[in-house]
Amino acid sequence: MASSPRTGRSSAAIGALVVGALLVLGVIVVVVARVDVGGIGQRIVASLYPPPAVTDRAVHIRDLYNTVFAIAVVIFFVVEGLIIWTVVRYRRKPGDDELPPQTHGNAIAEVVWTVVPSLIVAFMFVISWQTLNSVEAISAQPQTKIAAVAGQFQWQFAYLAQDATPKKCEDIKPEYTQFAPTGEGGGLYVPAGRTIQLFLCSPDVIHAFYVPQFLFKRDVVPGRMNTFEFTIDKADAGGTFRGQCAELCGAGHRLMLFEVHALQGGDFDAWLQKQIAAASASPPPPPSGAPAPSGEPAPSGQPPAGGPALQISAFNIAFEQTALQAPANAPFKIDFDNKDPGTPHNVAIHEGSPTGAELFKGVIFPGPAKKTYDVPALKPGTYAFVCSVHPNMTGTLTVQ
Repeated sequence: MASSPRTGRSSAAIGALVVGALLVLGVIVVVVARVDVGGIGQRIVASLYPPPAVTDRAVHIRDLYNTVFAIAVVIFFVVEGLIIWTVVRYRRKPGDDELPPQTHGNAIAEVVWTVVPSLIVAFMFVISWQTLNSVEAISAQPQTKIAAVAGQFQWQFAYLAQDATPKKCEDIKPEYTQFAPTGEGGGLYVPAGRTIQLFLCSPDVIHAFYVPQFLFKRDVVPGRMNTFEFTIDKADAGGTFRGQCAELCGAGHRLMLFEVHALQGGDFDAWLQKQIAAASASPPPPPSGAPAPSGEPAPSGQPPAGGPALQISAFNIAFEQTALQAPANAPFKIDFDNKDPGTPHNVAIHEGSPTGAELFKGVIFPGPAKKTYDVPALKPGTYAFVCSVHPNMTGTLTVQ
């Protein structure tokens, strides 16, 4: 039995009341919970766009994205609008018991839906090609040359002379090498406002150099030196940008993070000269019985400062010893054996836990090699020893 029109109207009214009540309840919940609707909306809109561009190349990529996004939005609303108009205009009404007149073939419509998409695709091809040429452009005389060496599982940044043009990893002869990709004093330091040419090489497997704010990713391929250029805007000097390997490269892929620090040109020059001087300096031998400088190995032919020696070794991006003991209130030595070829490690001592205050930091060096650290006296307690390059490498030092 068919329902009466009155029953249908009653059901519709009840449904409308339920929908209205739910809307009112939703508004009350938002007000009571003090939900920042505007902030949520802004975050949703921001999620549709890539991160803010901080390099000249990123600006070109951002402009291309905005153009393609605008075209996609127009197409979306045109298509959805036509669908809604068709549904409303040609909906079935009471008494429509027969099909309306059917149209078979329309030359104008076919020309439009063929020509318009073709023009859109051709336009996007042209602007994409122009953007690609802008991003790939390499200058004859870049102002700064740096090599980023990606190995399992860490980054190294080698600062090159102005006339250096390495063709493979073995050709890299740096003035200074930054072994720590993150953390205090670590990372890739670059001058804002200057053209930077970055050489990418890998001694093992495929990696990828990716910084979200650069809006750019480039593979790092073994046996091939990939190159690209960028210039960070001067307004972004003082900023720090997170980077990572964006190509699955093995079990330790998650460790391949790095930071990019943008400095003013003069500050960068001063920083680089300081690092070069520190790397090339050879400290004078300490007086007899005196400890060597903190974190430095003892001079050849002279024993390190007195005290017991702790044996620590690193292999496969891990400390082989995870629990050690040292005497309280007395200096001691750490004989550190880095067994990982080409991978930089060190030993740093932190108070309480791996994230506690750093009390001692040994020099970072690539393996295979050995160094002896002289550690000053520590109070009784529990400490953590950590690799500054690979924070996942930790152990416990008990001082008593």
